[in-house]
Amino acid sequence: MNAQVERLQQTAKLISQAQVREGGERWHRAVFEEIAARLDGPDFPCVFSRNAFRKQLLKFVFVESAGSDGIRHLAEALTEYVELSRAWDGQLDTAYPLVVLFSAEAVTARTVEEYHSFGWRVLQELHHHDPAPWPDDVGKDPGSETWSMCFNGMPLFCNMSSPAHRNRRSRNLGRNFALVINPRERFDVFAGETSSGRRVRANIRKRIQAYDGIQHSPQLGSYGVGALEWFQYGLIEENTERNGVCPFQPQTAVETNRRS
Repeated sequence: MNAQVERLQQTAKLISQAQVREGGERWHRAVFEEIAARLDGPDFPCVFSRNAFRKQLLKFVFVESAGSDGIRHLAEALTEYVELSRAWDGQLDTAYPLVVLFSAEAVTARTVEEYHSFGWRVLQELHHHDPAPWPDDVGKDPGSETWSMCFNGMPLFCNMSSPAHRNRRSRNLGRNFALVINPRERFDVFAGETSSGRRVRANIRKRIQAYDGIQHSPQLGSYGVGALEWFQYGLIEENTERNGVCPFQPQTAVETNRRS
């Protein structure tokens, strides 16, 4: 492990698996054990998540409230996470997924749609706290194939998991709403538009079907080749076609609305 990675791991906001299990607050440990029970099972479909859990690579952020203090805490943690991720050496065993968990008091949602609405509000608030400009090579319109959520200059993939998911069990990590965040490039490296990447995706989707008991979502796709990222951030329960407009507004649109 190089010195930069070692230094970046000593952060104020990110919490390791061992720290949660050994010294986390009560609700932190309870939701961690729910996640652990899923990722420890051999049938959980995401092989990357299972590998990260087994090798103690997961990083956690616990958000106590959805108010300004909670969002500020999350923004600071996400800034640290992006800096840690910039030092990535390209190896699977040094890829740290980030699991953001919200307290029961922070979320009043009951349905999948309400949880997704909450998740998009959090991403919008994070965008308002973004310390860096949007990358030039990433689309600003969520209706574009090239859009991805960005923060601190890094494109990210954000998986919304909620307790309301019943059909799509692979998007239910326990009783608390979770955002599972990874740098976009890691999907491109390990599961992108290459022969090996397509095999990886096919294997995961086969495992999803077995785990969920239903066909994988038709919105799942590969970045930049026809699939919209925002549909994949929050998957609905039914395997139906989707339309509509993403709730997320890029900063330029927000600023224009405020001036008008």
